[in-house]
Amino acid sequence: MKDRLQALKTEFANVLEYNILDYWLRHALDTVNGGFVGNVDYHNRADLHAPKGSVLNTRILWAFSAAYRAFPKQAYLDAAQRAFEYLLEHFWDKENGGIVWSVDFQGNHLSARKQAYAQAFAIYGLGEYYTATGSMVALEKAKSIFLLIEQHCSDREHGGYIEALGAKWQPIADVRLSDKDANEKKSMNTHLHVLEGYTNLARVWPEARVREALRDLIHIFLERIIDARHGHFNLFFDERWNARSALVSYGHDIEGAWLLEEAAQVYGDKNLLRQARDCSVRLVEAALEGLDADHGLMNEKNLASGHLDTDKHWWQQAEALVGLLNAYEITRNEKYLELFFNVWNFIKSRIIDFTNGEWRWKVDKAGAPNPEDEKIGFWKCPYHNSRACLEVITRLERLREIK
Repeated sequence: MKDRLQALKTEFANVLEYNILDYWLRHALDTVNGGFVGNVDYHNRADLHAPKGSVLNTRILWAFSAAYRAFPKQAYLDAAQRAFEYLLEHFWDKENGGIVWSVDFQGNHLSARKQAYAQAFAIYGLGEYYTATGSMVALEKAKSIFLLIEQHCSDREHGGYIEALGAKWQPIADVRLSDKDANEKKSMNTHLHVLEGYTNLARVWPEARVREALRDLIHIFLERIIDARHGHFNLFFDERWNARSALVSYGHDIEGAWLLEEAAQVYGDKNLLRQARDCSVRLVEAALEGLDADHGLMNEKNLASGHLDTDKHWWQQAEALVGLLNAYEITRNEKYLELFFNVWNFIKSRIIDFTNGEWRWKVDKAGAPNPEDEKIGFWKCPYHNSRACLEVITRLERLREIK
C-alpha cells in the first residue's frame, strides 16, 4: 500500500505541475493589458477583450501562492505576485474599500458591487499570499476586508451574511451571485466561502473577533444550512433562514464536508470538532447519492421535482477527491478510500485534458465534453483542481506514515 500511495503522490504532483499550473502560466498571462486574460476557450484561444472577474483573479492568487508554498518555483511566485499586484491596482475599491466584482479587459471597473462571495475569496487569496511571502500589505488588506464584511454584510439580528451590497456598501434589490441563482438574501455558497476565507485568516490573524466569527459560521452550518432530514445542504434562504430552494448540490455537499471540519480544526474546540466530523461524514454520504455508475459525481438534483442534472463538472470531481479522503481519515472505513481511487480514475479518463492541458469544464452522462465550454473564464479557475492536488498530496503523505 505504501508503494501505491507514493506512486499516487507522484501522479498528483505531475498533474498539478504539468497539466494545471503550466497551462495557466502558458495561456492565462495577459501580456498586452496586464494581469490575466478573462477568457480562453476549449481550443486554447484567448479573448483579450473579455471582462475580468475578481473571483478569477483571487483564485489565481490563492492557487499560485499555495503552489509556491508546496513547490517553491520562481514562476509560481511570479504568478502570485502578478495576481496580487493586479488585485490591488484594478480590483481594489480605493474610495469605498473592498474589491469590485469585475473590470474590463483594460482594468477599468465594470461592476463595483460588493458581493460577499468575492470579498471572501480576496481574504482567502490574500491570506495565502501572506503565508507564502510574508507580505504585510497582503495581511493588512485581508484584515480590512474582514472588518468591512463584518460591518456591512453581517446580519446581527438573524446571523450570517447578506449576499451582496452596492458599490458604496448600500442595500440593493438584486443580490444574486449569478443568473442561475435564486435572488435570496442568504446562500449556502456564499457562507461556505466566507467560512473558507475566515479559516485561512484565523491561521494568520487569530484575533478574538476572527475566531468568534469563524465559530459562529460553523454553528450556522451545523444548525441552519445542513438539512437534518436528508443530510444535504440547503442552498438558498431568506433573512430568517427559511429554506427557499429544493435543489441539492452534490459537489457543494462534499466540498463543505471537508471545509467544515477544517474550520473546526483551526478553531480548536474539541466538542465542536466532534460535531463537525459527524456532519462531515453525513455530508459525504449525502453527496454519494449523486455518484454515477462511471464513478463521476453528478451536478445536482431537485428534490421537489426529482429532476437530476447528470452532467459532471470538473470542480465537483476535484472536491470529491478531498472529501472522500477526508472521510477515510476520520472513519478509517476502506469504502471511502476505494471510492477516492474510483473518482480519480474517472477524472483521468474523462475530465483531464492530457492533450491540450487543464481540466474540461464538464462531461455529459455519456462522458462527452462540450467543445463550447471554456478552459479559463469568470468561473473556470485553477483553484478547485490545484487545491485538490495539494490536499491529496499532503493527505497521502500522512497515510503513508500510518500504513
